Amino acid sequence: MQRRDLLKSFGAATALALLPHEALAAWTRVASGLKPANGLTNAQLALVGAIADTIIPRTDSPGATDVGVPAFIDVIVSENYTDSDRAAFVAGLDALETQLKSTAGGAFVDLSPEARGSAIEAIERTTDRRTEPMRTYWRLKGLVIHGFFTSEPVMKDILKTEIMPGRFDGSAPMRVP
Repeated sequence: MQRRDLLKSFGAATALALLPHEALAAWTRVASGLKPANGLTNAQLALVGAIADTIIPRTDSPGATDVGVPAFIDVIVSENYTDSDRAAFVAGLDALETQLKSTAGGAFVDLSPEARGSAIEAIERTTDRRTEPMRTYWRLKGLVIHGFFTSEPVMKDILKTEIMPGRFDGSAPMRVP
């Protein structure tokens, strides 16, 4: 089974359960086009986008950045995390960037897709997920997957989620027995 198929199955099974009010509010905030006041820097957003596209790349369906996952993560981290959680996430993201640079031999955003994939695979082989920067990576991966599968384009075009299945026919004829 391909990674994309696995993620699609996971998303289809849990898309509605994973769409709490916070995700809907975050996507509404992303659609407004306003950047959060205390949001991630452009360099951090570029790193988030590069990691997101490595986890869910563009194929015959859109990739993570195509549906706006970095902006979704920016809103979640900036507006839904506490100040201490946000500071820990940003510090972990900086530590993750440093580790990725040392592992890959260059800035992660400048690497080829193959080199990015190898660097991410090396991180995922790490067994201790509770220490930084691994903790931040796994939080980020969860946000990427959550953001991708709760985005409108993915829910409508890929998962084919129908909030109200069927058709409403308000003037349907009634059969009288």
